Amino acid sequence: MAIERFEEHRDLLTAVAYRVLGTVTDAEDVVQEAWLRWSGVDTAEVEDDRAYLIRVTTRLSIDRLRRVKAQRESYVGPWLPELVGAVPDVPDVAEHAELTASVELALLVVLETLSPLERAVFVLREAFALSYAEIGEIIGRTDATARQLARRAKQHVRERRPRFEVDRAERRRLTERFVGAASDGDLDALTAMLAHDVSLVGDGGGKVKAPVRVITGCEKVARFLLSAASARGVRRFLESLGTGPAADLETAVAEVNGAPAAVVTVGGRPVSVFSLVIHDGLIQTVFLVANPEKMSRL
Repeated sequence: MAIERFEEHRDLLTAVAYRVLGTVTDAEDVVQEAWLRWSGVDTAEVEDDRAYLIRVTTRLSIDRLRRVKAQRESYVGPWLPELVGAVPDVPDVAEHAELTASVELALLVVLETLSPLERAVFVLREAFALSYAEIGEIIGRTDATARQLARRAKQHVRERRPRFEVDRAERRRLTERFVGAASDGDLDALTAMLAHDVSLVGDGGGKVKAPVRVITGCEKVARFLLSAASARGVRRFLESLGTGPAADLETAVAEVNGAPAAVVTVGGRPVSVFSLVIHDGLIQTVFLVANPEKMSRL
């Protein structure tokens, strides 16, 4: 049946769409639209279900990304991708490590600087290891053009993508130390973990209290973090959320977008996430996501 053939590839299609679009909501809408397209064709004439559905989903994702880019430009403060929890295995994709790395927040932020077509090509090539011939067929271009787009996108990402030189266990340990220092109000310990040119990028979407401009510099970032973690800072943040008292507020390290992150919860509900970019043993960037709409999938 057509629906069974489609459902066999749903997880793969959602994975492709999320990496191209940066939001689960948009990705699910695209996959639903792909289903409507699929249900309207004579599937008996489709020779390769997977290739056909990836092509439809990718083209729909490119079209949607072109539309939402304008909306993101008018967003209140910096725009960060919608968060997901653990990254599931996707059928027919061999390199799970590459698939997981392709949803890390730092990379998704860099992908926002690519054109929609470049982003789609990068995702299909780097995350899903499709050939240039397959990518060219998907985007309606020649193999040579697909190769050129991939080369340009990869170079762009290489120049801007943070390089993670510590293993997963070390990243988790540093994130735990970060949580401890901020919670204890230990300015010296927190400052010692930050690079001198560290930056903090906050996304509250105009819905909750979060910086509307990027904060740069070790001292400024450290003082902001300590202020946010103070009793007064927590109270003000919870008031902006419209939630109850902070008695049931907890902070723990958990997997977010395939990497360790500090997750703040109230009554078990995530209210903010701190994701760290680490280089040479120091924190280079802090991504703070507080927009409630960005955490519904955690």
